[in-house]
Parts: sequence; structure tokens; C-alpha cells
Amino acid sequence: MSISDELVEELDELTEQCVDLQASRSEVVEAILTAYFQSDVDHKARVRELIIRRRKGTL
Repeated sequence: MSISDELVEELDELTEQCVDLQASRSEVVEAILTAYFQSDVDHKARVRELIIRRRKGTL
């Protein structure tokens, strides 16, 4: 999987903020995904919107 450098930087910042938990990047990613999928949004529509926006350069 590849992700943009700016997302890697944000992920690293979140990971550093959880240093007291000794959380790994993988744990932080899992927590983000868990929060996303447990939220009350239309996941299919949101993912499609984000993909389109990223491809257009508006994200």
C-alpha cells in the first residue's frame, strides 16, 4: 500500500502523540479505521468522494 507523504507525516505525528501507549503505526491505522467504520456515515459514498477529490487534486 502506498500513501502520500503528507499522510505519512500526519500518521507519524499521531503515533508520536501516543508514545505513552507505545502505539505502533499499525495500531494507529487500525484505530483510525475502526473509528471510521464505526461512524454513522455512508462509507461507500464517502470513499468514492475522497478518491474523486484526490484524483482531481482538491483534497
